Amino acid sequence: MAPDTLFAAPTEHEAAMRFEEYGKKIGASPDREGLLELCRILNVRFLRLIFIDILGMPKNVEVPASQFDKAFDGEILFDGSSIAGFVRIEESDMLLKPDLGTFRVLPWGNPEARVAQIFCDVHRPNGEPFAGCPRGALKRVVERASALGYVMNAGVEAEFFLFQKDADGDPTVVTHDAGGYFDLTPVDLGERARRLIVTDLEAMGLEIEAAHHEVAEGQHEIDFKYGEAVRTADDLMTFKFVVRNVAMAHDLHATFMPKPIFGANGSGMHTHQSMFKDGENVFFDPDAEYEISETMLHYIGGLKKHAKAIAAITNPIVNSYKRLVPGYEAPVSIAWSQRNRSPMIRIPDRRGIGTRCEFRMPDPSCNPYLALAVQLAAGLDGIENQIDPGPPLDTNVWKLSDAERAEIGLETLPANLGDAVTELEKDEVILDALGDHIASQFIEAKKAEWSDYVASVTGWELDQYLATY
Repeated sequence: MAPDTLFAAPTEHEAAMRFEEYGKKIGASPDREGLLELCRILNVRFLRLIFIDILGMPKNVEVPASQFDKAFDGEILFDGSSIAGFVRIEESDMLLKPDLGTFRVLPWGNPEARVAQIFCDVHRPNGEPFAGCPRGALKRVVERASALGYVMNAGVEAEFFLFQKDADGDPTVVTHDAGGYFDLTPVDLGERARRLIVTDLEAMGLEIEAAHHEVAEGQHEIDFKYGEAVRTADDLMTFKFVVRNVAMAHDLHATFMPKPIFGANGSGMHTHQSMFKDGENVFFDPDAEYEISETMLHYIGGLKKHAKAIAAITNPIVNSYKRLVPGYEAPVSIAWSQRNRSPMIRIPDRRGIGTRCEFRMPDPSCNPYLALAVQLAAGLDGIENQIDPGPPLDTNVWKLSDAERAEIGLETLPANLGDAVTELEKDEVILDALGDHIASQFIEAKKAEWSDYVASVTGWELDQYLATY
């Protein structure tokens, strides 16, 4: 198909196919001149320069085609003082340095004036990387792993809810279905929305492996292929953007809030991770017990050792800890297991190149760049210091009594955001992974959030006490 007819067909199915072809072209030419030519061919009129704030919220500066040259050269400035946790007003100017390999065209909109996006690292005007850029923080830890010969591959399972809106268009917690885990239901808003999400994600270069209904009513999961850490974080940001936009187009509200409904399962972001060296998965050892290597055991040891501090990053909001309670398939205990899904870390059955650990604690409200950075840093600490994870715990930990937990020395995750932040402040390995700027700004923001929550009067308290006392 000639490039100038790449988007000639208007039908939904043909458009998806042609975006896939476009994706292959992008993969072959992630350079400045190639992207400028693609923008001309594809009628790209606007470019969103995306960056991420410390709390994981995507931000963007959008430029018209006349500024694409400057944008691809990393010459677009923005006011960093307007972004929470970035810089003070007297040092406000920041540069956006695009990662050319992340250029993608949005699979909707006017074919005569398309919109594209590209992820950026934040730099200071003198060209130095900005210490408060979460994407840069992950890159620093990835580079440390690379210096040791390792490449981290990660895959995330970000669950979400689809809710109906009220007459004013505001989100409710009323679900659109009564489905359960893997249910096969008649076509409904959720099923159609899932399929359109998959179509759009594939059009933007993500390889989708599966999509299904989750445990709770209105809860869904779409899994995309693992990749190197920075790519996975970028893909997750794109995933969330597409999910929200497709939901909005169907008059639904998509939320990645961890626990929106009392008494129902919350949304997790199970993070699968493995380490490669010279193209080989160093977590696999065919001659070892369980066929998992000493390197993998030490990596798990690092995750366990730093889990309490990691929680502040991977479970960063007050609501996160409403999910981390017994009885709803979310982990509470700092333990690992071969197959058991109740501990914090599970080892899926697959071996060989697919040998990996599944860290079940994170939820999708987290900043994925910081979440992957601190997990990798903890794992590297485990490898470098040969931290013993102890034996696997194959018992259902949710059924253990307090006495049984004490007997085996089973520790638990922080009970709330305040406790998690306290643990973070004490953990030098995790603080170092974040860097001084991000660590101090993040801790300040989370202390304020916890303080506000503790002082607030909730609906539960009014229901319990207003008429009684």
